Amino acid sequence: MRSERAPGSAFDVELVRADFPILQQRVHGKPLVYLDNAATSQKPWDVIEAIVRYYEGTNSNVHRGVHYLSERATEEYEGARRKVQEFLNAESASEIIFVRGTTEGINLVAQTYGRTNVKAGDEVLITEMEHHSNIVPWQMLCNERGAKLRVAPVNDDGELLLDQFGEMIGPKTKLAAVTHVSNALGSINPLKKMVEIAHSHGVPVLVDGAQAVPHMKVDVRDLDCDFYTFSGHKVFGPTGIGALYGKMALLEAMPPYQAGGDMIASVAFEKTTYNKPPYRFEAGTPDIAGVIGLGAALDYVTDIGLENISAYEDEVLAYGTKALTSIPGVRLIGTAKEKAGVLSFTIENIHPHDIGTILDQEGIAIRTGHHCAQPVMQRFGIPATARASLALYNTKEEIDALARAVEKTKEIFS
Repeated sequence: MRSERAPGSAFDVELVRADFPILQQRVHGKPLVYLDNAATSQKPWDVIEAIVRYYEGTNSNVHRGVHYLSERATEEYEGARRKVQEFLNAESASEIIFVRGTTEGINLVAQTYGRTNVKAGDEVLITEMEHHSNIVPWQMLCNERGAKLRVAPVNDDGELLLDQFGEMIGPKTKLAAVTHVSNALGSINPLKKMVEIAHSHGVPVLVDGAQAVPHMKVDVRDLDCDFYTFSGHKVFGPTGIGALYGKMALLEAMPPYQAGGDMIASVAFEKTTYNKPPYRFEAGTPDIAGVIGLGAALDYVTDIGLENISAYEDEVLAYGTKALTSIPGVRLIGTAKEKAGVLSFTIENIHPHDIGTILDQEGIAIRTGHHCAQPVMQRFGIPATARASLALYNTKEEIDALARAVEKTKEIFS
């Protein structure tokens, strides 16, 4: 059961940790230290119980039945859509499309808005710090259309070179697709300035928000971005569910992404009329339990407060940065002034996979490899990093355990 927390009370990491049953276990005889949150986050009791309640008492299809269970399921499903709307401060719940995750959200925009608006000779602008999911869909679109993919560079700290980003936008640019927070570096992009620059040229902006929503408050109306997409499993919700926000005028002009039930208004052999957004983009039976679980996850972080989470995580991130950089031979990859939740590092003469293997024996879960960001690795001249990524339940004591394990790794390879 969820720990008791008084409304408006100060952030208490031990109470938070009690909400996550998986954190109570031991791995290889050691207390689990879970530092792979950029890959996926753990799930609190609120989310687990919401999914169980749905299958125990509400399980039915949505939008199609007049019976009690279907109406209850539909109410919970659409209630979760309103929760996403409020979480992102979208103007309307109809601007929220449920997708499998950030990857599908980006592909949806590429295959609808992109295929409609990007022609031969046009350009799509991304940045050097993008996840593969915000590179490959645009490569495919550009290859299909005879367009050009342009890439805005970053400096040695992993910060976007904003002036060069602006200089790369011109009359041929049809879309800018950028990450809010880098999964490999932790860099927070100056998103509001980027949107302002793009809009000054009449260029819409899609934002990959997968790594941002667990760590900070996101207001799509304040950012004025045109599309914003994120994954539920990064923000303590289920896997296989996410959301795409789009400005209504853009959504209404976009063709369907997939065809099937629920995305239609009427069907005849002669002609099909498509449904209005968001249903136009939600073909077939959706992940109803996942949507309800996502709603519960957003309730959970909203109840704690994104401002409280950000302040606490910034403190742990600063502590971790100091702990790792004080170890001789350790190099931090990504030293931007504005960062969220990521400590990517290398140890001199030790492959990251070996680091991860030894840390695992100490009960510490990190991610090693290129993190689906191979161009970032190429930019910094390395094949891979070891990545410790934080969430609201991580502690300074866990950072101490990480530092001790890194020291042990060095000793083994000395």
